[in-house]
Amino acid sequence: MSHVLLPVGEIFCYAYLYDRLLLRSGRSPRANSSIDTGQAACHISFANLLQKLDDLMTTVILPLLVVILLQGVSVGSSKNDSPPALYVFGDSLFDSGNNNYLLTLAKANFRPYGTDFMRGPTGRFTNGRTVVDFIAEFVGLPYSPPYLSFQRKLLKSDELPLTGLNFASATCGILSDTGSTLGKCLSLEEQVNYFQQIVEKKLPGHFTKQNDLSNYLSKSLFMVSVGSNDYIFNYSDPHTDTSKRYSPQEFAELLTNSLSQQLRRLYNLGARKLVVFGLGPIGCIPHNTVRFTHSGPCVENINRPAVMFNNQEAKMLENLTSTLPGSSFSFGNGYWIGLDAFMNPSGYGLSNSSKACCVTWMNGTLGCIPGLKALACFEPNKYYFWDGFHPSETLYRTIATNCFNGSSVCIPKNVKELIQI
Repeated sequence: MSHVLLPVGEIFCYAYLYDRLLLRSGRSPRANSSIDTGQAACHISFANLLQKLDDLMTTVILPLLVVILLQGVSVGSSKNDSPPALYVFGDSLFDSGNNNYLLTLAKANFRPYGTDFMRGPTGRFTNGRTVVDFIAEFVGLPYSPPYLSFQRKLLKSDELPLTGLNFASATCGILSDTGSTLGKCLSLEEQVNYFQQIVEKKLPGHFTKQNDLSNYLSKSLFMVSVGSNDYIFNYSDPHTDTSKRYSPQEFAELLTNSLSQQLRRLYNLGARKLVVFGLGPIGCIPHNTVRFTHSGPCVENINRPAVMFNNQEAKMLENLTSTLPGSSFSFGNGYWIGLDAFMNPSGYGLSNSSKACCVTWMNGTLGCIPGLKALACFEPNKYYFWDGFHPSETLYRTIATNCFNGSSVCIPKNVKELIQI
């Protein structure tokens, strides 16, 4: 068989395709994959690349596999360090499609959502991958599928992916009544309830001994991002009286106490390695900057309570780590990197940090309008915001990379350090 010599850019491109195919078949990508480099090297559509891959299978892909296996360009962890599963909880920042199965207005299972995602629109509220998608890639796991996509199957059998599940639900929050005006969503308590059912009724059938199950859960990675909606759709919403009933300090305490209860439940169910994200600069999202009068670039009377909550959450997580034996809670501090990217977009490869890329309802302040992909911005990943609430894949990648192996986002341990414990 004669070998075809390819330019370096095309090699990265085909390596990227190989990883996409692995994920598409439900398997994890290579531990040493170079996903971002490969994606940048591909200048035609995914469908066309798949056709091209088929055409060159016999002359290129087989010899290329040798190159791929030897390649070592990645932020990823080694196979020995990979956690057995990734379990995800939270809101639309992490939702991978649970709201598709709920009666709610808050859905993202239509274009232009998923414009840059290999599977198209899946229910992710952005143009591509989320923070937890990148973390899954970095640790060598497949994306955690939405729990509700398995719920009916689990009524009849114990079949479920042992590599993790995603329970996150858009518009919901820490408090049970947050987000209810838009329809049904899964509050954090409901998400933990579903996880409890999995741990008590479904997972034991996959392990011969209780110790094996406990070991599996203790080595798994748990990621949580929740609380933004408790401010956006509750405390800061002029249609509610929450801000009249609670001072900013009292509301932050209410949220952190409620969050602490659910995190303790996860610990009691077997979780030991947890990354819990605080709030981003929610006073800077178009939903707020367009609707409210403000003197600076952001609405500071919304950002200040977010910082207050973050400070309390960080202390709460420190306390949990010191009081719950064998636990390690890391605080995901995306606020400052998010604010810096907003104020200095060019430093993060962005050209616009004030407007939504897609055409949204209500003058750029809400979700994308279905079917208007052609009117979206030309370069989504040059935009900070995808819609009126959510970042583009570019910012998610930045946060995830820093959380995985940096020292300023996920503290005191980044994900790479956490999974090595």
